[in-house]
Amino acid sequence: MAVNIAEMYTLLFAKDNNVAYEALQKLQTESENANSVYPYIDKFIDMLDDKNAYIRVRGLTLIAYNAKWDTDYKIDEIIDKYLQHIVDIKPIVARQCIKLLPLLTSSKPDFCLDIISALQKADISIYADSMRPLVAKDIQNSLQKIKA
Repeated sequence: MAVNIAEMYTLLFAKDNNVAYEALQKLQTESENANSVYPYIDKFIDMLDDKNAYIRVRGLTLIAYNAKWDTDYKIDEIIDKYLQHIVDIKPIVARQCIKLLPLLTSSKPDFCLDIISALQKADISIYADSMRPLVAKDIQNSLQKIKA
């Protein structure tokens, strides 16, 4: 069954997080297999500035999943903005961003050095004691995958 990308994009902003998550999953799967979601890349980039942490995560996710289709180098233009989310005010956003970086570098190997540097410089002291070890572990895992 074909995915209605416009409809799935709209559902990313649904108040019901289960509906939004399902739309995200469908768009991720579609992005793995075809470039049909890529025309929405500018909209995903705009999501990085949303006040809602879940919407920021969805934007980060769909940018990473569409990196392999980025023939217009749109991600290259916003990589610094993307990497700022390594230390997002919300640790859940930071963790998702960090976990997505190996996927991003697999499609955009030119970013490896910048991403490694950003991960190594990340000041995770901004997070509560309960979150800091989790973020630190995510950083180590992503560094290992990127350097592999």
